Amino acid sequence: MADPIPGARADLDADFFAYRSLLEKEEIERLETLRGWLERELAPIADEQWAQAEFPFQLIPGFAALDLASVPYDLPGSPGAGRLLAGFISLELSRIDPSFSSFYGIHSGLAMGSIYHCGSDEQRDRWLPAMRRFEKIGAFGLTEPHGGSDVAGGLETTARRDGDDWVLDGAKRWIGNGTFADLIIVWARDVADDSVKGFVVEKEMPGFTATKMEGKLALRTVQNADLGFEGVRVPEANRLQHADSFADTNTVLRQTRGGVAWGAVGAMMAVYEIAVQYAQDREQFGKPIASFELIQDLLSRMLGNLTASFGMAVRVAQLQDQGVFQDEQGALAKSYCTTRLRESVAWARELLGGNGILLEYGIARFFNDAEALYSYEGTRDINSLMVGRSITGISAFT
Repeated sequence: MADPIPGARADLDADFFAYRSLLEKEEIERLETLRGWLERELAPIADEQWAQAEFPFQLIPGFAALDLASVPYDLPGSPGAGRLLAGFISLELSRIDPSFSSFYGIHSGLAMGSIYHCGSDEQRDRWLPAMRRFEKIGAFGLTEPHGGSDVAGGLETTARRDGDDWVLDGAKRWIGNGTFADLIIVWARDVADDSVKGFVVEKEMPGFTATKMEGKLALRTVQNADLGFEGVRVPEANRLQHADSFADTNTVLRQTRGGVAWGAVGAMMAVYEIAVQYAQDREQFGKPIASFELIQDLLSRMLGNLTASFGMAVRVAQLQDQGVFQDEQGALAKSYCTTRLRESVAWARELLGGNGILLEYGIARFFNDAEALYSYEGTRDINSLMVGRSITGISAFT
């Protein structure tokens, strides 16, 4: 494929419409640096870490040196580069390992984003610099054992004011980074006025527990946890000062839901590239299977899914940067892109035949991880209802 567009890459056919050319030269250089680091440091161990369900803590210092956590935010010494670059970063991470991309998204998007959007100036100054350097790792506690899609309707985790402190009681589930996070953003219902408030729980606070969830078959490298809160005393200084309702919680989710779309694009890019290479190398009936019509049709459909999803993710980022992004747009992007990912990984698995279920051939990990991307940050059904409400003006939520 020719490279007539500045910023496009002749060796990256997966970016078929050269979306990367929308970035500035310096931004492309940052992505090149990130891709090089990922290929050297993460790619060689990603399958093993996934198989062992272990997180590669040894990579955090090197990753932190790339200074990517603050990209979406305007912080002292680091003016925000915008959502478009942030999206491409998520793509690059997910192209190598959706688990590591989730780690980054939870820390940089959900945890840092909660403090950035809902915290006071003092709270941003207190926590964000260390989080930017990955000296403090963040997690985000919203989902509960009995509350997933309906969590907005009534959190069971409660917060009770007691003098200068708040007392938290309850449980959270599926909390990524939860086993090792230093700072956990916890959303709880104020028993006094029934409103949703946000708190920064520090891992050493008495009454707080984190237990690793075992037996996952997707995003195995991410350390999801069950969190417990038994009379955890949190000072008023740790209550997010601008989080007083679920609408404030949704301010954060509105930004990160688009990040899931980018993660889906990165994973689709990975399986497409693996499938193309395999089709060119694998011979059957005396010739490469890439010469077969059915194989070319699968590759064409995969590229169509990738390219359409890529364009949607790019437009989401542009709308976010313009400050006109709407919830239903994020909902459509998340549901569409992750559905296309689920479809594409199945086609890639089909193309590889039996080899598609072996980790060493690269597809199996993405095949499983796609199931998590498809479900978290709102299931396809919930996001579809959000879009449907926007289309019709009628809510179908029960």
